[in-house]
Amino acid sequence: MATSELGRLGGKVRALRRKESLSQVQLAERLGISASYLNLIENDRRPLTAPLLIKLAQIFHIDLSTFAHSDEARSISELMEVFGDPIFENHGLTNTDIRELARSTPNLANAVLALYQAYQAQKETLATQLEGVDGTHLDQSRLPSEEVSDLIQRHGNHFPELEDAAERLWREAKLDGDDLYRGLTWFLKRNHGIEVRVVPIEESRGAVRRFDADKKELVLAEILPPRSRNFEIAHQLCLLQHHDVLDTLAEDPQLTTDASRGVAKVALANYFAGAVLMPYERFLQACRQLRYDVELLGHRFRTSFEQVCHRVTTLQRKGSEGVPFHMIRIDVAGNISKRFSASGIRFARFSGACPRWNVFAALSTPGMIRVQLSKMPDGKAYFCIARTVGKDSGGYLAPHAVQSIGVGCPAAFAKELVYADGIDLENMDAAVPVGVTCRLCERMDCTQRAFPSMQRPLRVREGVRGVSFYAPVDEG
Repeated sequence: MATSELGRLGGKVRALRRKESLSQVQLAERLGISASYLNLIENDRRPLTAPLLIKLAQIFHIDLSTFAHSDEARSISELMEVFGDPIFENHGLTNTDIRELARSTPNLANAVLALYQAYQAQKETLATQLEGVDGTHLDQSRLPSEEVSDLIQRHGNHFPELEDAAERLWREAKLDGDDLYRGLTWFLKRNHGIEVRVVPIEESRGAVRRFDADKKELVLAEILPPRSRNFEIAHQLCLLQHHDVLDTLAEDPQLTTDASRGVAKVALANYFAGAVLMPYERFLQACRQLRYDVELLGHRFRTSFEQVCHRVTTLQRKGSEGVPFHMIRIDVAGNISKRFSASGIRFARFSGACPRWNVFAALSTPGMIRVQLSKMPDGKAYFCIARTVGKDSGGYLAPHAVQSIGVGCPAAFAKELVYADGIDLENMDAAVPVGVTCRLCERMDCTQRAFPSMQRPLRVREGVRGVSFYAPVDEG
């Protein structure tokens, strides 16, 4: 971490100290400095030196990445996107102004983000109504999916309580990886008196899983393949046995509605199901052995491509970490329905994502894995893979949904992935130049630019056209 980055972490130090209920005097004694000097650090009037940073990590039992990838960095990224909106174009705001806002007054920065999100939601609702669709009952100011995505990001997509619960289930149910279905159904019957029944599609009444507490029956639709049946049974077991854990996690104050808390519980039960199908240590060992070959991992653990991709992003157990991955899922319209980043890459929240990402290119080559070495405007490089996935359908007449899954990591970790074999990871000239979103991207020579950059106001010249409508041209 650069020295310049160490000097602006006072708020992070203060938050850690207060979380542990320590006074400035107590923490200063442990650090071997005076309380007055610690006070200066917490108010960003003295730099946080590397030796002090290491001591803090030891005292609070945290990884140094806690400081490197702070909420502040994410807030700055989101504020950059917000102030990239054309409505702020004539206010003379600079990147320095935005960074100062996030660093000096984080609560005000969060309020600005919330206000802009509400503004965007109202704009979308109005547009929907003008198109003749009744959107009056949809309050998009804080969509449940957005709040749950933020919850998962704050936890680093790793929930030790659910990992422990999944490991206990393996011991108590004496599960066998070669026949998970038999073990899970037996455990559900023995411990809860619940029968599992697979029914024809015409009897499922549109549901792939239906639990009837009165009949003590879990009904699964026949369209579910074996891997999905195991997943749904494990999901139901989580709801039955670990509702207290789900309730506690869903009490997060950032989940502001019952709908958000409900979506969070579903997402967390899915997390548990993934941990059951792919036990942490066995799965991590297999990842290292197979070099994160997603398809081979799916065969070994009898899971889908998407399930494996999601699971590799959760391998963040202290002392036993996997490669830090990000994951994104999009549909053919470019809507982002799932996102998480442990790699440090930023996703657009209020505008369209960069079309140069290979997760979009994968839609043009269904079923084929696309690899990409990419470079962001700030010079950071990432190695990513992407492939389309199809949703289980109900037959020939059922609509077939296609989505694209993308996972990636910092280029420094790419050698641990089989997909990087034969790729010159040191040649950044060959890396695909990508960005977060057009408004924030400084690359003016992009043929796929859809909006002007906030750094370069739009200038229209009749009779002259650049590589794109928004690209500047030689004045000569």
